[in-house]
Amino acid sequence: MWCGVRIRHDVAMTLGGLPLHPLVIHAAVILIPLAGLTSIGYLHPRWRDRLRWPLVVLGVLSVVLSLVAVASGRDLLDARFQGVTGPLAETLQEHEELGVRLRNATFVFAALALATGWWHPRRGAVQHVLAVLTALVGGVVLVLAILSGDSGARAVWGA
Repeated sequence: MWCGVRIRHDVAMTLGGLPLHPLVIHAAVILIPLAGLTSIGYLHPRWRDRLRWPLVVLGVLSVVLSLVAVASGRDLLDARFQGVTGPLAETLQEHEELGVRLRNATFVFAALALATGWWHPRRGAVQHVLAVLTALVGGVVLVLAILSGDSGARAVWGA
């Protein structure tokens, strides 16, 4: 057990007896899109000074949250959804694929956010290029978070 997280092979990762995945994704659903929106806001020159550190922190948090969400999601899938077929299996597969894409995109986003934060005090073309690239990847992260969340909700609620 580590910080209340129990990892066993016969059940999903849990926190206080609850599966970890639904708990983690609630933070991810809020903070990862917020990171994408922050990167878009960073494009505005007057907002850059205020958004520099939130962009960096949210970029790093998005990686951590996506890593834990994918790991706990795979664990939950293995523990509770083995042998599922039909539309639910297809929805779960779509959700897993989108989650992995989101995780990969958050790595690129975090690297760009860190570079943007580091380059922030300097002026010139590099700062503008980094801001635009970070906003573009932030937009991709935002869209992937929405799509992944939607597919997960469809898997849970059958919509």
